[in-house]
Amino acid sequence: MKRRAILSVYDKTNIVKFAWGLSDLGWVLIASGGTARLLDAAGLNVMPVSSLTGAAEMLGGRVKTLHPAIHGAILARDTPGDQEELAVQGIENIDLVVSNLYPFQETITQPGVTLEQAVEQIDVGGVTLLRAAAKNFARVTVLCDPADYQSVLTELRENGLVGEMTRRRLAVKAFIKTSDYDTAITSYLRQLDEEAPAPLDATDNLPDYLALDLVKIQSLRYGENPHQAAALYSRTATTGPLGGKLLQGKALSYNNLLDLDAVWQAATSFDEPAVAIVKHLSPCGIATAETPAAAFPLALASDPVSAFGGVFAVNRPVEDSFIAAADVAGLFVEAIIAPAFSKGVQTWFANHKRNCRLVALGDGEASFRLEMRGIQGGYVVQEVDRGDPESANWQVVSQRQPTDVECRAMRFGWQAVQHVKSNAIVLAVAHANGALATVGIGGGQPSRVDAVQMAVAKAGERASGAVMASDAFFPFADGVEVAAEAGIKAVIQPGGSVRDEEVINAADRLGLALVFTGIRHFKH
Repeated sequence: MKRRAILSVYDKTNIVKFAWGLSDLGWVLIASGGTARLLDAAGLNVMPVSSLTGAAEMLGGRVKTLHPAIHGAILARDTPGDQEELAVQGIENIDLVVSNLYPFQETITQPGVTLEQAVEQIDVGGVTLLRAAAKNFARVTVLCDPADYQSVLTELRENGLVGEMTRRRLAVKAFIKTSDYDTAITSYLRQLDEEAPAPLDATDNLPDYLALDLVKIQSLRYGENPHQAAALYSRTATTGPLGGKLLQGKALSYNNLLDLDAVWQAATSFDEPAVAIVKHLSPCGIATAETPAAAFPLALASDPVSAFGGVFAVNRPVEDSFIAAADVAGLFVEAIIAPAFSKGVQTWFANHKRNCRLVALGDGEASFRLEMRGIQGGYVVQEVDRGDPESANWQVVSQRQPTDVECRAMRFGWQAVQHVKSNAIVLAVAHANGALATVGIGGGQPSRVDAVQMAVAKAGERASGAVMASDAFFPFADGVEVAAEAGIKAVIQPGGSVRDEEVINAADRLGLALVFTGIRHFKH
C-alpha cells in the first residue's frame, strides 16, 4: 500500500519542491485549498481533501480538513484494533502531515489591525493537523517548518522511512509551534482587557496562569559574564532592541540592554526635557531643564567619575545643538537612547565615536505591565511601579515648612529616587533658571545611613542647601542627622517607621523641613 501525505500550508515556501520529492518516491499526495491548486498547477497528481472526505470546503475555507477521514487516518495507531476500525470505515492511513499556520502573530503587529481581522487569522484546522500528527509521532511524521523538508526527503531516500528519533524531534517542534501560537492568541486577547490601569493592591488581578509570547530576536555574545550564554527575546520577531532601532555602534550586550532599559525608565518618568545617566543599573545623574542640551551637563556633574563608560537617555529627540552643549567629544559613552537622533548627530557620532551605540526608540513600545524575575524553583511577578498612586497624600510633619524652591527640588528628587537601587538616597537641587538636578546619589546599600553618607560624599559642598529624598522610611534619626550636618535643608520620605517621632523630633531640632509621602518605592 502506498504511503500517503497530506499537505495544507499557508507558507508555501519550497512546498512544490518537497511535494515533487515525495511524488518521485511514490507517495500519494492529498492537499487542501490553495495548496492543492498550487501543486496541481505545478503538474503534480494531487487528491483534493474534498475528494477524500466527500464534503466540500465550508464557511469560506474555515472548514476543510476537520473530518474523520482525515483525523482518523492521522490518529490511528499501528495496532490491529485501530487498523481494523479504519478498514471498516474505508479509511487509509496518512503517514506524513505538512502544515503551517495562518500568520496571527504577524497580523496583530500591523498598525490599525482590528479585532475582527485578528480573529480571522486564528488557525483551527492547521493547529488540529499538527497536534494530531505530533500526538501520533510513533507512526506519523509531522512537518511545520519548510527548513525541515530537505532533511526529511534525504532520510526517506536513504532509509525508505523517517526514523523514530526524527519523528519525535519534529513532533516536539510542532507542539512548540502550536503552544507559541496559542500563547500569542491568549496574550493578544488578554491585553485587550488590560488597558485600564490596575489598582494599587493588584494581587487578585494577577493571572492564575502566566504565559509569555516571546521570540528570540538576537543571540548575544554572552550574558553578564563571558561564561554565561544570553539572548534577547521580544513579543514580535521584527522588533529591535527595547522596541527601537540600533542606528550605529557595536552590537548591544546583555549588560548594555539592562542599563538602557533602566536609564530609559528614569528619563521618561519626567514630563520635562530630561537626561539620565546610568552605570551598572544605578543612576549616577538625572536632570531636567528647558532643553536636553541644558540638562545634560547638570546630569553629568552629579557624578562625572561614575558616568565614565555609562549609558545615557534623553527623553526628547537629540538635535545638532546637543553635541556642542553636552561636550560629548571628551566623554566615553557606551550608548545613548532617545526617541530620535538628527542626521547631523548621527553623522557626528559616525565620524567621531563610531563604537558608541545610538538607539532610536521612536514613540517607544508599550512596556510590559508586569515585571518577572526568576528565583529558585519559580518566578516572582509584580506590577510595574509607575510612581505614586493618585491616592498618595503628602504631609509636612515638621515644624518648619519647606520653601517653594525646596518643594520643587523634593518633587524632582522623589521621582529620581524611585529609579535608584534600595536602600536609595538622592540629593537634589533646584536652579534659578528652573532646571532640576541630582547632586549626589547613594544606592544599593544594606544600611540606609550608609546610603546617606554615600550620597553626601558624592555631593561634597553641593550638599549644602540641597534636599534629600529617601525611597523608604528612616528607621533611626541618624540619617537625617548626617544630612543636616552636610547642610541639607529638607527631607522627603515615606514615613511609617515605629521611630517616626524620633526622626521628626530630630528634624525639628536640626531645623529641617520634613515631608512624609505615605508611599514606599523600593527597587531591589
